[in-house]
Amino acid sequence: MTDATERATELLKEHRNSIDRLDAILVYTLGERFKHTQAVGKLKAEHDLPPSDPTREAAQIARLEELANQANLDPKFAKKFLNFIIQEVIQHHKQHQS
Repeated sequence: MTDATERATELLKEHRNSIDRLDAILVYTLGERFKHTQAVGKLKAEHDLPPSDPTREAAQIARLEELANQANLDPKFAKKFLNFIIQEVIQHHKQHQS
């Protein structure tokens, strides 16, 4: 291996280690988020509130798109990601209603 290839291999390893740490952060953060959304779902079920709140969902999507712009993340991707999470949360809330 050349020095350049060895350096590239080392940089690749460093990037992958960072990605692995960030993936762990994402998983634990999502776990914490869903813990709170489960509590919200139970509260909504106890008080006969609807499982979804379109006004809040729209505000959250707009907020996330702005954060994505600030973070140099594709806002379309951020919107898809949040929509996916919202749909999962609504399904959990509907389960609590049953």
